[in-house]
Amino acid sequence: MDKGKLIVFEGTDGSGKSTQIKLLAKYLKAKGIECLLTHEPTDSPFGALLRACLTGRIEADERAIAAMFAADRLDHVSNGINGIRKQLDAGISVLCDRFYFSSLAYNGGLVPAEWVAQLNAPVMEMCRPDLTVFIDLTPEESMKRVSRRGETERYESLESLQRVRRSYYQAFERYGKDENIVIVQSEEDRDRTQAHIREEVRKLFGGTL
Repeated sequence: MDKGKLIVFEGTDGSGKSTQIKLLAKYLKAKGIECLLTHEPTDSPFGALLRACLTGRIEADERAIAAMFAADRLDHVSNGINGIRKQLDAGISVLCDRFYFSSLAYNGGLVPAEWVAQLNAPVMEMCRPDLTVFIDLTPEESMKRVSRRGETERYESLESLQRVRRSYYQAFERYGKDENIVIVQSEEDRDRTQAHIREEVRKLFGGTL
């Protein structure tokens, strides 16, 4: 049995990741590729605690949040019931909304990036994505899209989004040497954005889709 592919979606808030990952999953399933959608923070107790911190229901230091993200991710990858590695070994491709580059960009801009990288080193060593799709969007446009939701979370301000986008590019430069990272512009027409993503995914599957 062939191992499944791990495809990760990254981007600032409002970039359209959630929409694009669902569109890709529909496309892959139509092509006969079994795949699973997942996200971070996860639905585990770790993830529930993180969401409470991100929405402000619980006050937490940035270092504690970075450590919780790393713990949530390690469980996400390695747990024996529905972990990412188990799915991949079973031949199921996994589409994940956020992974360790999110920590390097969001947390790494507020606490030492090297420390965040060390927290995530176990996952970076045991479960490197086959493809990371970074959906790029200007911070100004990100903020417009986020504002339409009404309620904002911990990192959703123009200043934060500017810092996070900058940190993503710094993280790609510093830690992306052995990664397969593609940058796709987030367009107003979501189908055009999806077409660019599918183009990259077809390469991953040997151009057979």
